[in-house]
Amino acid sequence: MTQLALVIDLNVCVGCQACVTSCKEWNTSGQAGGLADLNPYGADPTGTFFNRVQTFEVGEFPNTQTVHFPKSCLHCEDPPCVPVCPTGASYKRAEDGIVLVDYDKCIGCKYCSWACPYGVREVENERKVMTKCTLCVDRIYDESLPPSDRRPACVMACPTSARLFGDIHDPESEVSRAIRDHAGYALMPEWGTHPSNHYLPRRRTDAHHHDDQLVRADNPLHIEGRQPKPPFKDPALDDVTSW
Repeated sequence: MTQLALVIDLNVCVGCQACVTSCKEWNTSGQAGGLADLNPYGADPTGTFFNRVQTFEVGEFPNTQTVHFPKSCLHCEDPPCVPVCPTGASYKRAEDGIVLVDYDKCIGCKYCSWACPYGVREVENERKVMTKCTLCVDRIYDESLPPSDRRPACVMACPTSARLFGDIHDPESEVSRAIRDHAGYALMPEWGTHPSNHYLPRRRTDAHHHDDQLVRADNPLHIEGRQPKPPFKDPALDDVTSW
């Protein structure tokens, strides 16, 4: 059975928020409908996002690192949000494993958000319905787009290629190879939900230097002891009379 999912490489994610903004833009104009931003610039901003990037420091001073951790719906293979829904609005598609919400059936009871151990469902305040990542299902099957563009908006927008998309049940897919080769892991496996999205851990990169690279060449300006200056009569960049 096909299981579409994201694989996120934490080693190259720079926290630029491109995935967040592209997700917001695409889904606001897509099948998910308008994702409200109520008072976005106030002291207590509210809004609906399918994808968020959490940034925090790890380690102890002075050996600390900044980690950027994107998180959205993990499209679990055994999603706890589906059986608790009293109206059947939350469901998992058999053909591709994507977990979706039928907005016509959703009554905004929030049972699914309470059942989700990852906190990735958000209530649309204006429509009073539950929303979540759809893996851009209205984009990945759009035959009017070239095949290279039939990927989630967040994957298309990532400048460092930290986000991969594909079928994790296909052992030869790009995402499956990435999980195997880089020890990809699922988030909070102890819950038994079998998340489809995986993360590639941060990897330590040891820098190798040659001896000659560690010798710093003297700055010629320091040798002469003065900064270069143009001749007195030459126009300078800040000389408005020379414009």
